[in-house]
Amino acid sequence: MKIGFVYSGQGAQYIGMGQDLAETFPAARKVFDLASNALNMDLTELCFKENDLLNETTYTQPAILTVSMAIDAVLAEAGIFPEAVGGLSLGEYTAFVKANVLDFYDAVSLVKQRGKFMTEAVPSGEGAMSAVLGLERETVEQVCLETSEYGIVAPANYNMPGQIAIAGKKEAVEAAGEKMLEKGAKRVVPLKVSGPFHTSLLKPAADQLEQVLKSVQINDPTIPVVSNTTAEWFKNKEDVRKLMVQQVQSPVYWEDAVKTMIQSGVDTFIEVGPGKTLSAFIKKIDRSVTTLNVEHQKSLDKTLKKLNEKKLPIH
Repeated sequence: MKIGFVYSGQGAQYIGMGQDLAETFPAARKVFDLASNALNMDLTELCFKENDLLNETTYTQPAILTVSMAIDAVLAEAGIFPEAVGGLSLGEYTAFVKANVLDFYDAVSLVKQRGKFMTEAVPSGEGAMSAVLGLERETVEQVCLETSEYGIVAPANYNMPGQIAIAGKKEAVEAAGEKMLEKGAKRVVPLKVSGPFHTSLLKPAADQLEQVLKSVQINDPTIPVVSNTTAEWFKNKEDVRKLMVQQVQSPVYWEDAVKTMIQSGVDTFIEVGPGKTLSAFIKKIDRSVTTLNVEHQKSLDKTLKKLNEKKLPIH
């Protein structure tokens, strides 16, 4: 058995995420304390108590990173370690922390700034994203080209077979969505996001991130990390630094990245972080692999039981 960890992306957040684990496991609580110290704000309040900030990209990103690493700390205590890692968009930063590419303290501050840059890149209401269900990627790409007269619109997330998110200028995304339905899409679902992420409209955010990264220590990965942008393994710290900037304004090739992990021998995926979105994607990509998730005590117990049944060699 070869285990791969995959880390949640933006949109998976909910009030109360990680709370029972933080209250039960000191290792998880320590991660929240570190993040609170790094950002000079109480991350337990942000994640556990009703508030309006959690769904603001600037705060969503450090919150999900913190919860994911807190869960990861609990898994490490239980002797569960990955042999390869990846993460959806924001989740790639959690993978970087796990692979010692980034220090957690630095990463929490970095993703908060990344979220702020992404929010500010396109004025509110000008951009949009929609999920297109039931079309081949070639058709989605062609329709985006055909409707570009309305403004920038392009594939943003290749999530799984039959599900691709498109993003761009609001009018262009709406026009593309209508044409996708004409081409046979089962559904086109507008997404509740604050901007047209992973498109060229985010270049201002990428440029700002590039400047910030100049003062951030980046290390070579100590375990393999798969890239959202190329669906290949990061080679070294220079590769990481370059692709961190590209990732903000480039499509996320999640389906391809998962296939890269499977081709390397990963047969057991553990989704670490809030929600089960990535598990659902992976099941659609390849039903032959085992998919598990850990987001709270109940799912932790279930995952540990499954791994025990599979005779996992505990480290």
